[in-house]
Amino acid sequence: QVQPLESGGGLVQTGGSLTLSCTASGGTFNFMTLGWFRQAPGKEREFVAGISSRSSATKYKDDVKGRFTVSRDYASNTVYLQMNSLKPEDTAVYYCKTIPRGLDYISDALKFGSWGQGTQVTVSS
Repeated sequence: QVQPLESGGGLVQTGGSLTLSCTASGGTFNFMTLGWFRQAPGKEREFVAGISSRSSATKYKDDVKGRFTVSRDYASNTVYLQMNSLKPEDTAVYYCKTIPRGLDYISDALKFGSWGQGTQVTVSS
């Protein structure tokens, strides 16, 4: 079973940037739709961004549009989340996960399956 491994989180000031990476352990992501999700303290986990298996489609949460960019590199089997103009409300643990049925079924990915350890992003004001 392919397990995602997230990295790249850290502490950044408001307005700063971070790039998160998600690599695959035990297989390849290259034929899968992938999504980035986040969970802030005391809040439910939510979808942030997703990219289809062939990179032909992307999807974003409304409040990250224009600031975050999801991409993937097939050679390295890695999915990225470039985050610019970060705000304190972006503070959360960020997770990478496959979306088995595609970008129209993000809610299924939120409800079912296991989650990795995630990577902490903290934006200071």
